[in-house]
Amino acid sequence: MHLTLLFGGALLIISIFHSPNSPKRTNGRRLPSSNPNSPPRRARPPVSSPLRAPRRRTMAGAVHHHHLLPPRLLSGYPQPPRLRLPLRPRPLRLHPRVASATAASAPSDAALQEFRRWISSHGADTGGAASPAAVPEGLGLVAARGLSRGEVVAEVPKKLWIDADAVAASDLGRALSGGDLRPWVAVSLLLLREAARGAHSPWAPYLAILPSQSDSTIFWSEEELLEIQGTQLLSTTMGVKEYVQSEFDNVEAEIISKNKDLFPGTITFDDFLWAFGILRSRVFTGLRGDKLALIPLADLVNHSDDITSKEASWEIKGKGLFGRDVVFSLRTPVDVKSGEQIYVQYDLDKSNAELALDYGFTKSNSSRDSYTLTLEISESDPFYDDKLDIAELNGLGETAYFDLVLGESLPPQMLTYLRLLCLGGTDAFLLEALFRNAVWGHLELPVSFDNEEAICQVIRNACKSALSAYHTTVEEDEELLERENLQARLQIAIEVRAGEKKVLQQIDGIFQRREEELDGLEYYQERRLKDIGLVGDNGEIIFWES
Repeated sequence: MHLTLLFGGALLIISIFHSPNSPKRTNGRRLPSSNPNSPPRRARPPVSSPLRAPRRRTMAGAVHHHHLLPPRLLSGYPQPPRLRLPLRPRPLRLHPRVASATAASAPSDAALQEFRRWISSHGADTGGAASPAAVPEGLGLVAARGLSRGEVVAEVPKKLWIDADAVAASDLGRALSGGDLRPWVAVSLLLLREAARGAHSPWAPYLAILPSQSDSTIFWSEEELLEIQGTQLLSTTMGVKEYVQSEFDNVEAEIISKNKDLFPGTITFDDFLWAFGILRSRVFTGLRGDKLALIPLADLVNHSDDITSKEASWEIKGKGLFGRDVVFSLRTPVDVKSGEQIYVQYDLDKSNAELALDYGFTKSNSSRDSYTLTLEISESDPFYDDKLDIAELNGLGETAYFDLVLGESLPPQMLTYLRLLCLGGTDAFLLEALFRNAVWGHLELPVSFDNEEAICQVIRNACKSALSAYHTTVEEDEELLERENLQARLQIAIEVRAGEKKVLQQIDGIFQRREEELDGLEYYQERRLKDIGLVGDNGEIIFWES
């Protein structure tokens, strides 16, 4: 039989054959097996939108910021196991970057001062609690006085937001009327339109302080991307860029080229990618999809892993007479001293790979080191319909995705799903309709020696193959991280690939230990004999006398 897995974005087909006479986890997020409308995440499954809270190094507890720059199964006879995994990343089809591909400095004092005047004159209120300022990360919000946990530090009126309503009210909105663009595409076009207007744009002071690039992997050069060879982050990055390219091709042909009065200059893919990157990195987690909105001033707040509260640090509320004036209200999640920077937690659940993709930084936190394992029931499996039915009855599907995190145990349903995928031979009776409502409970425990051995071998072989795709070892990466003054993107690459390898080694270790315990496990037949009283608790055969 063949078991298909996705490791590092590469397809693994492992053939496991049993003698004809031998007996033959999700987090397990259930997602469609394919979704052409969205790119894969860290070689992780496609997401419904590339702008969703997309997740997950510096020193532990350090802070980071917005950078400032404008298994398939088949029966068969024994034959050598087959494993397929490219040892090199696929060719990098990247568009040439603009001349400046390195981090730029923070905006000038004059630009920052003009931004302060602009937000103040348009009703954005900090109540004397905070002020936008240059900080080590670039720009941030600094406390103007001592602040208590939960205190409001900024309120931004809706008229300053860049969202779907702003698009509809603009001249661009009239051109897009009747169209069916995704919210992020429409807002991206508005960003580009307003940037082209320069000083005539009502958002000019805000646009002037926006970064022109970040350390997100979507902006990396080919040479820089080679540093994440073998990682799930590489395939995710390429998938995101291909997705954005596809969207750009559509809007360039249908909107940009047909509205030269709105876009008099040349709009390139790099311009569109910049707008995408701005939205992906600056939009608050809860303001995505149809609610997508850029919130000037509030989006300057930077991230700290020291903040571990899951409580939201912001809300949208009514203000003024009868609460008719909608504002975005930002609160500090911790006490802050005067002159210190205000931080929030972007997303506790994001992996380092997701942080690198979305924001251009990573964190020294083992809970941010993760690897996504993709398992699939093949349509060529002779028991495909039965297995799919069982999976769906238990909240899964043809494809299941399991996030494995460094230092944490396997996701609850991963072993159960693996046993289902490898079920065959004399164990296949469990797939009969008679067992339909009980089979999942049986699969939560070892089914047979051969079934349990198969899942161990499949996962261990896949881990070893995935590890062979990296061009460095964990030890080499850790030695590199000890060096001082590492270039930011190199440090991101090292920390992501080292984290993935540690998780893969952890998975391999778990299944190695399980292999060593196979003879001591209790399997379905033994459990069943105990249930009907033919075998004692210690495995002894019980003889009944008349």
